[in-house]
Amino acid sequence: TWCRSCLFVSSLVRVIRPRRVVCTMSSSSDILRPLREAVKEQGDIVRRLKEEKAPSQDLQKAISELKTRKKALEDKEKSMLPKGAFNRPGLEDLVKRRFFYAPAFSIYGGVAGLYDYGPTGCAMKANMLSLWRSHFVLEEQMLEIESTSLTPEPVLQASGHVERFADFLVKDLQTGECFRADHLLEGHLEKLASDPKVDPSKKEEYISVASQTDNYGMEELGSLLSKYDVKSPITGNDLSPPIPFNLMFQTSIGPSGMLPGFLRPETAQGIFVNFHRLLQYNNGKLPFAAAQIGPAFRNEISPRSGLLRVREFTLAEIEHFVDPDEKDSPKFDSVADVKAPFYSACSQLDGSPAELLSVGEAVQSGLVCNSTLGYFLGRIYLFMTKIGIKPDKFRFRQHMSNEMAHYASDCWDAECQTSYGWVECVGCADRSCYDLSCHTKTTSTALVAKKELKEPKVVDVVEAVPEKGPVGKTFKKDAKVIMDRLSSLSPEEVTQLEESMKSVGKFTLSIGEKSFELEANMVKVQRLQKKVHTVDVVPGVIEPSFGIGRIMYAVLEHNFHVREGDEQRSVCSFVHILFFSNHLVFSLVAVTSSYCCSSQVLCSATQQSPRFYPCGENTV
Repeated sequence: TWCRSCLFVSSLVRVIRPRRVVCTMSSSSDILRPLREAVKEQGDIVRRLKEEKAPSQDLQKAISELKTRKKALEDKEKSMLPKGAFNRPGLEDLVKRRFFYAPAFSIYGGVAGLYDYGPTGCAMKANMLSLWRSHFVLEEQMLEIESTSLTPEPVLQASGHVERFADFLVKDLQTGECFRADHLLEGHLEKLASDPKVDPSKKEEYISVASQTDNYGMEELGSLLSKYDVKSPITGNDLSPPIPFNLMFQTSIGPSGMLPGFLRPETAQGIFVNFHRLLQYNNGKLPFAAAQIGPAFRNEISPRSGLLRVREFTLAEIEHFVDPDEKDSPKFDSVADVKAPFYSACSQLDGSPAELLSVGEAVQSGLVCNSTLGYFLGRIYLFMTKIGIKPDKFRFRQHMSNEMAHYASDCWDAECQTSYGWVECVGCADRSCYDLSCHTKTTSTALVAKKELKEPKVVDVVEAVPEKGPVGKTFKKDAKVIMDRLSSLSPEEVTQLEESMKSVGKFTLSIGEKSFELEANMVKVQRLQKKVHTVDVVPGVIEPSFGIGRIMYAVLEHNFHVREGDEQRSVCSFVHILFFSNHLVFSLVAVTSSYCCSSQVLCSATQQSPRFYPCGENTV
C-alpha cells in the first residue's frame, strides 16, 4: 500500500506529437512525375541490355546514367520535405549537453570516428540491447555466443575481407592528411554544381559524375580528380593519386610478430567458425540460429555524420542456419499480416516510390525470395517500431543486381529517414552457403549438417583409405592429421589422388601450410556402393545484421523536437521501454511521516539502497 504523499512515475517522458506540414499528394506527384518517368525510361534500357547480354561496358554506362537520374529524383524528394522540420544543431547540442555520447579524447583534440557514450547513452543503449535480446534471442530460442574481437589473418583471408574489404584514398602531398577519394570527388562536384553561375550543361555533367563515384575504379578516380582539379579541402594542396586502403585494423598476435591478425570488421565470422560446436549443441538439427552482440572495427578513411560512420561500433548479428532446400519458416504466419514499405529493385528501376505491402504479400508474390527471410523482415519491422522508429520514416530497400553480393540470392536493407537522408540501419540477406563453404575449403573441416532422408538410397562411393602402418611409420606425430584428411577428401580429390598415384607413384597432400608426400603403399582407393540414411548438406544462412549506433541515432532524430514557442527547450519523447531512468516524485513532507514508506517504494523501483536529497530542514 502506498502512502498518499508518494507518487511513482515509471518515466518522466511525455509523448508530444509535433505538428507536421505535408505537401499535398497531387502537387508533389505532379512535380515528381517527369523525374520518375526519366528513371523508368533508363531502367527499361538497363533491363533490355541485361536481357540481350550486352557488353559489360555498355551495361555499366547505362547503370551509371540510371544512378544519375535516381539521385536527381531523390534530391528533389528531399528538397520537398517541410522546411525546418528538423533542427539537427539542436539535437547535437542536447546529445552533448546531456552526455548521450561525445567525441572521444576531446581534451587531446579528439580522434575522428571515435565516440564515448555517457551515462544516458549507456543506459539507453543497454535498454535497446536488452530489448533486442528479448525480442530475438529469447523469443526465438537462439544460441548466443561471444567470440574474440582479435581475428587471425587466415580467417579473414578465407572470408574475402583481406582481398576485397578496401576503399581508395588520396593524401595531401604537404601534410599527409588522408581523404576517401570517391567522397572527396563527390563533394567537390556537388560544390561546383551548386554555384549559381555555373553553365547548365556543366552542372548536368557534375551531377552525373558525382552520382557515379561508387562505380569508379582506381584509375578512373585518379583521372577524374585530375580533370576537375580537386585539391585538399583543408589546405588547398595537391593530392596524391588514389591507392587502395584496406579498412581493417591490422595488428600482430604475440611478441614474435609472426602471426598477423586484424580487429574484426564484423561479428559474423566468429559464429561461422564455431558452427560445428553450435550444431552439436543443437543436437545436430537444422534449422537453428546463433546470435552475437559485440564491437566491430573499420578503419574508415573519412569518418563523418556522427554515429553513422565511425571506426568502432556495436553490431548485433544473427546467423540463421537452414536447410537450403527447405527455407519455409514455421512461424511465418505470425508476421504475414505485418505491413511495411517495400522499395523493390524494380521500383528503383522504374522510379516508383516504396509500396506498402504485408510481409505475406511480399513473399507470395516472389518479391521476397523465401518465407524465412520474410519472417525476419517482419520481426525487424516490429522491433524497430517498438523502440521508437517512426513507421512513416522507415522502409525496406532491396539491393539491385549490381550492388548485391555474387553469392546472395536476396538482400534487403532496413532504412530510416534522417536529416542525412535514408540511412541503412539493418541489413537482412540470404547469404546462401557461401561462408561455410569458404571456411570448409580453407580448413578442410566439413562444416555440414546431416539431413535424414525420407527413404534410404544406394549411392556410389569413392574414398581414400589410409594404410595405418606405413603412414604412422613415416610421418609419426603427423600421422593422425594425415589420415583424418584422407578420410575427408571429396570424390574429386580422391580421383586426383588416384590418377597421380598411377602416373607418378606419389601424391602431395596439402594440410594448411604443410605438405606431405604420400607413396602408393600408404593409401588405396575404394569404389563401392552404400545404402545411406542421411546426406551431408551445407546449410544456407539468413543474416540480419543490426548497427546499434545507427539505430540509436535514428531513434534520437525520430523522437526529438523543439517546443513550440520556446526554441531553447529541446525534447526527446522516448518510448518508456527505452528510457534510461526511472524516477520517484515526492511532495515536500516531513521525514518522520513518510521515510519508511518512501524507502520501500524507492527500493522496489531501483532494486538498490535508496538515496535521499535534502530539500530543507526535516524534508526530503
